[in-house]
Amino acid sequence: MIGKATRIALMASTLLIASCSQSSSGPPEKRHEFSIGWSIYAGWMPWPYAQQAGIVKKWADKYGIKINVVQVNDYVESVNQYTAGKFDGVTVANMDALTIPAAGGKDTSAIIVGDYSNGNDGIMLKDADNMAAIKGRQVYLVELSVSHYLLARGLSSAGLTMRDIKTVNTADADIVGAFASPDVKAAVAWNPQLSVMRSQAGAKQVFSSADIPGEILDLLVVDTATLKANPDLGKALAGIWYETVALMKRQDAQGKEARAAMAKLAGAKPEDFDSQLGTTFLYTDPKAAVAATSDAGLVTTMTRVRDFSFSQGLFKGATSADAVGMSFPGGKTLGDPAHVTLRFDESFMKMAADGKL
Repeated sequence: MIGKATRIALMASTLLIASCSQSSSGPPEKRHEFSIGWSIYAGWMPWPYAQQAGIVKKWADKYGIKINVVQVNDYVESVNQYTAGKFDGVTVANMDALTIPAAGGKDTSAIIVGDYSNGNDGIMLKDADNMAAIKGRQVYLVELSVSHYLLARGLSSAGLTMRDIKTVNTADADIVGAFASPDVKAAVAWNPQLSVMRSQAGAKQVFSSADIPGEILDLLVVDTATLKANPDLGKALAGIWYETVALMKRQDAQGKEARAAMAKLAGAKPEDFDSQLGTTFLYTDPKAAVAATSDAGLVTTMTRVRDFSFSQGLFKGATSADAVGMSFPGGKTLGDPAHVTLRFDESFMKMAADGKL
């Protein structure tokens, strides 16, 4: 397991690689083939299913391009690979989009707000049933991820701070095994790992993302320059997403078959996957996604997220939380407007809502 300092150093080296790669290759040009990275999470399973079912090819063919949807087993690694330029886009949570690519200077556009975690992320304790009991414990989690943010929010709800616990950095692929150890009494995770951890003897969920609805957002982000040079990529990705989630929410045989296929891709039983979807607020209607992205509440959420991130030293070298600029629909900005590197772009979702894809 890597510690916080090591992980920040790895991020920095990744960002340096990305910077060198981008400067040597020149500005992005119109291209034919693109790669999108993803990792296992209930709200992101429509992407690999769409590839398997031919929906990716259908929309890519419509716009005369090719899209490769590529699995990465470790979530943080998938975001690092996107940051380093291996992928043109990646599935990522709002905080991690801000703290890894955007904070490192990689101009990134969130083009699909797919869902928010409504219980898919949780804090687990053993031999206790309340958040206050976490005081003094070692807490296993993916440090500097949305799990860390959830932990901070949970601690605050109990009148505690990060100084009251000690974190132990644990990869998402290893979190279930770690929590199974008798010596591990506290952990933070997301589904599907969280659902497995809930079933362990003596385990109790004491706080979850359902307690802070709308704060942990799951996005599809794309390199802004690539998107600007290749807007058909954004159109195809929006078409893929909304066709797939429309099928996913159907209660007929086809919908059930699609969800079962997604469950298999996630390594889960259909009933377990359906349970995970029950704690995921999916924006299946593009109009609702546009409304959520355009709402002033998103600025409030991202203010809270960036303030936490800055407090944890994730804006390396910055003297203010305003160092990383963000833009929102309607011309709203947060932070330094001269250095905007995270953009919430509702235009492709709006095309889907208006039937213009």
